[in-house]
Amino acid sequence: MMDENDAFAACPLVAILRGLAPPEAEDIGAALVGAGFRLIEVPLNSPRPLDSIERLARRFGDQAVIGAGTVLDPAEVDALAEAGGRLVVAPNFDPAVAAAAARRGMAYAPGIATPSEAFAALQAGAAMLKLFPAEMIPPAAVKAMRAVLPGAARLVPVGGITPDAMAPYRAAGADGFGLGSALYRPGMGAADVARNAAAFMAALPAAG
Repeated sequence: MMDENDAFAACPLVAILRGLAPPEAEDIGAALVGAGFRLIEVPLNSPRPLDSIERLARRFGDQAVIGAGTVLDPAEVDALAEAGGRLVVAPNFDPAVAAAAARRGMAYAPGIATPSEAFAALQAGAAMLKLFPAEMIPPAAVKAMRAVLPGAARLVPVGGITPDAMAPYRAAGADGFGLGSALYRPGMGAADVARNAAAFMAALPAAG
């Protein structure tokens, strides 16, 4: 089974499927995995998110790391683990959520916006740092953080990322990206998601 390190090395793009409904989960997942994505999250403010996560984990768990976004408390970490999720993504850093993820052996990707939050999250075992919202963390800020953070820290801007936006962030030291509405929006079909995923994948080498 692929872990988050292998998944990130294979493709440093995290698919954020906010608003995904369970009946479409496997078709959208197939489009993403087919395009080369290996990290997929369903935010918990989506319709019946744990059902979608369970379907994705059952179908694609050997090819990708499936998880949840907007994870705000330890009970949600436990529910995610029971559904087969292995990636805990949050908009914020919370030591209690970090501890719950560590206890379950899950990868934790908290949202951070300052060096203080970044160092605290890394000390708590964060697998990657979600620079969120990226609209308020431009490439110049990423470059400044990169200068002081450990070289192994994974910096992943999230928020408003498009294929054209990746190159400046990669030049500043970003390691990967979380992709939201430019990749998937509710009501979008698998063919549209496959097209969007291909555009991001095509832009990745040029960005890196």
